Amino acid sequence: MTLSPEQQAEIDELRATPQPTLRAVAEGAEKHLYTAYPVLDHGFVRVIDYMGDDAAICQAARVSYGKGTKSVQNDEGLIRYLMRHWHSTPFEMCELKLHVKLPVFVARQWIRHRTANVNEYSARYSILDREFYFPAPEHVAKQSVINNQGRGDTLDAAEAARVLEMLKSDAMRCYDHYEELISDEGPGLARELARMNLPANIYTQWYWKVNLHNLLHFLRLRADAHAQYEIRVYADEICKIVADWVPFAYKAFEDYRLGAVSMSSQMVDCVRRMLKGEDVNEENCGMSKREWREFMAVLDE
Repeated sequence: MTLSPEQQAEIDELRATPQPTLRAVAEGAEKHLYTAYPVLDHGFVRVIDYMGDDAAICQAARVSYGKGTKSVQNDEGLIRYLMRHWHSTPFEMCELKLHVKLPVFVARQWIRHRTANVNEYSARYSILDREFYFPAPEHVAKQSVINNQGRGDTLDAAEAARVLEMLKSDAMRCYDHYEELISDEGPGLARELARMNLPANIYTQWYWKVNLHNLLHFLRLRADAHAQYEIRVYADEICKIVADWVPFAYKAFEDYRLGAVSMSSQMVDCVRRMLKGEDVNEENCGMSKREWREFMAVLDE
């Protein structure tokens, strides 16, 4: 993980000059402020700012529902009720702003979540560093034969080493040409043109601000075991931060979203039939072959 000297100086200055505040403070979030947590080989996640806490979720819900919440005895119970019944707007009262350093190909997956405010490092204005993501040998795998967007078996050590050498030599050659293209001694090409020669494993950075409702949706998809490893490790690190920031909300999220499964009406019907002792199989389940496989995978977990 690499913080630039300017970034480290900013962090040191902010830590040296804490400010008094009248706003609600979440101690769990405070301990993460400005700490850069390493992810992958050169990446990191760090909290820049946050707004709200578990109490803010409850405050918003009680304003909205009024007397309807009087049967809820405590904040944790209310939050679990809201999560269980998909009441999303109270969770939008909390926000988190992160500084993330990540490979470009991970950023292109991440940006598909169009529910955040993003400001990315500009390669039109600034020069990108010679920093590339290269997977560890245990993460170098073949294309899956059953999942068109996933990995299959890991390559053997010799083949993985050959692949990694190809990736490294290609990346370094591209960066050498990038430096040559923008050099005053070379053609002095515009940075916005020279950058197109760089591979997708080069690192970029951005500030990413999102409300808790949309953040939890991001985590539900990207912290899932089926998500690509390179984005999942970022989601896992963010999960740790959120668990400290809003512990009641995160526990409810773990129980009702992250550790839960979704079933179609046909699947629910099959479960009912099974509980009654009926022999339910692929032929009489009323589902497609793929749905049946997914249903069986849920029951076998």
